[in-house]
Amino acid sequence: MTQQAKDWSKSSWLNFPALQQPNWPDLDEHRAVLETISHLPPLVFAGEIRNLKKKLARAATGEAFLLQGGDCAEDFQHCTAPSIRETLKVILQMAIVLTYGGGKPVIKVGRLAGQYAKPRSSDTEIVNGVEIPSYRGDMVNSLEATLEARRPDPQRLLKGYYLAATTMNIMRAFTRGGYAALHRVDAWNQEFVKSTPLGQSYERLAKHIADAINFMRVVGIDTDTPQFNQAEFFTSHEALLLGYEEALTRQDSTTGDWYDCSGHMLWIGDRTRQLDGAHVEFFRGVLNPLGMKVGPKHDIDEIKKIITRLNPDNEAGRMTIITRFGADKVGQYLPQLARALKKEGLQVVWSCDPMHGNTYTADSGHKTRNFNNILQEIRSFFEIHWSEGTVPGGVHFELTGENVTECTGGGRNIQDEQLQLNYQTNCDPRLNAEQSLELAFQIAEMIRS
Repeated sequence: MTQQAKDWSKSSWLNFPALQQPNWPDLDEHRAVLETISHLPPLVFAGEIRNLKKKLARAATGEAFLLQGGDCAEDFQHCTAPSIRETLKVILQMAIVLTYGGGKPVIKVGRLAGQYAKPRSSDTEIVNGVEIPSYRGDMVNSLEATLEARRPDPQRLLKGYYLAATTMNIMRAFTRGGYAALHRVDAWNQEFVKSTPLGQSYERLAKHIADAINFMRVVGIDTDTPQFNQAEFFTSHEALLLGYEEALTRQDSTTGDWYDCSGHMLWIGDRTRQLDGAHVEFFRGVLNPLGMKVGPKHDIDEIKKIITRLNPDNEAGRMTIITRFGADKVGQYLPQLARALKKEGLQVVWSCDPMHGNTYTADSGHKTRNFNNILQEIRSFFEIHWSEGTVPGGVHFELTGENVTECTGGGRNIQDEQLQLNYQTNCDPRLNAEQSLELAFQIAEMIRS
């Protein structure tokens, strides 16, 4: 038993204030569903979780780079093989660009197989003059704006578990069944990207890789190995619904340690990282790698205390700080935060979420983000860490492999008035594959620098 778990149990969070939890109308039904989930198989395994933590320890020192991305909020309707494949495809594309161009191993972590719940600024909203519960993600209620559809339904937790298991199964099949083999990198290029300058740059890169693999074969190097034919891919989500997370928390039979087996990496949101809150209490006892979102409204002393509580042994790879300040505020907040954590000797992976701090509402009424602002925050993130002597260790994106028009700018220079052409998100705007690939080429140059 580890030191940090001695006075902890997987239900001790119930003694602390838990924010952003749905108001379940039928608590008995809620308890029954969680009991059912607690007897179902884990979605991930302790050995996989420990493997990810070792890799993240390398990102903390600059020996590897974390690429984390996927849907803002997964929805049940799009849990299909084509949809999962397209998201996986763009992450694999980005990773190969970062690995080849940046010269470092890339740790691939998807916002997949569990990103079904979202925090809200208010429990309710007014629609057509009627007050109804806010949409909290498909694991809680429906996006449909009716009183009945917005009623939190515990059965959705069970459906979320089964769809997460389905997503894991498809993801494992793609990454280990030959689809992710390096000789197939040209097949990852989406049709709508191929004809663009970025798509053509990617095709050239793919040819260089194919030539290198062919050369190795010619000189007798065995390329029929997992390193060439499989991809390591991990899952993550914001662990918001603590009852669900508790139900999937299991004790490892080989070590006696506790792991939340709903995903490999879990993160605590900017709205739920209270030092005396239920989320921090729960996650101090499970040994997964943990992320923590930090926005402009933070107190540095409190951040240091939270990190110490979650990682009392200062274990490398345990904590990832995901900053989300916005292009116009990152220079104001990140330098002093990086300086303070460095002074304390806290081992963290520094990751940049350039999405949430750069959101605005277009004249058309669509919530969106501008590509240039996203890129500017990433550039500032790298430059500030270089200046402070800390390591820019990763990036965290909301993205999709679909040809959506949700973020403005990029290679096709999507304008505000074009957002309506293919705006599909149920929640926050996502980068499409072309915009994601463009960022990967830009970030690769920063890593190489």
